[in-house]
Amino acid sequence: MGAVGSPLVFAVGILGNILSFLVILAPVPTFYRVYKRKSTESFQSVPYAMALLSAMLWLYYALLTKDLLLLTINTVGCVVESAYLAIYLAYAPKQARTFTAKLVCIMNVALYGAMVCVLQLLVKDGESRVTIAGGIGSAFALAVFVAPLAIIRQVIRTKSVEFLPFWLSFFLTISAVVWFFYGLLMKDFFVATPNVLGLLFGLAQMSLHLVYKNPKKKGAVSEVQYSIGLLVWARLI
Repeated sequence: MGAVGSPLVFAVGILGNILSFLVILAPVPTFYRVYKRKSTESFQSVPYAMALLSAMLWLYYALLTKDLLLLTINTVGCVVESAYLAIYLAYAPKQARTFTAKLVCIMNVALYGAMVCVLQLLVKDGESRVTIAGGIGSAFALAVFVAPLAIIRQVIRTKSVEFLPFWLSFFLTISAVVWFFYGLLMKDFFVATPNVLGLLFGLAQMSLHLVYKNPKKKGAVSEVQYSIGLLVWARLI
């Protein structure tokens, strides 16, 4: 792997941190609305639990590789996504709160904890540990592309980009480009490879804004916010 100490690598990594931070903050209006209304309405927690898991996976990988720039943005990601989930749990109805608590305990605590324990206790070779952790992070990053695919299908079906905020699509696309080059410069293909698909899906989202410039109908607030949650979940790094 390359060296973060290189001025070019450091500059690209800092830019990636800034762009990813802007994407992470995209759901803030959603949770401000939840706080003001003291209700989660029909908002769903799954995208935020998945986004937290993604940040946790990359945080562990960053700790293993001692990659400071990956470490900083994913630490922020863990804190912010945890805050989103805490707000959701505070104002969600009982059934949704129970479901979310179980989801977080199973996925973000039990499964993630088991993965870390297995790698730390059973995989003695440090390089093998990095390879496995990077492979898991990359596989998860590729799997979350189900999210933007669902939104793209919805946009085409409704002929409306209401579910696809332009600025969020733009930042996700640029972020994928930046992290791809960061991965190349660092010779870290676990970081670079998923961002190739990130760029392709980003360009697909941007092209939909050209095709469907004028929304044909207004989507429900909950549907729009759910789409934003899915897009943020699909943030790779």
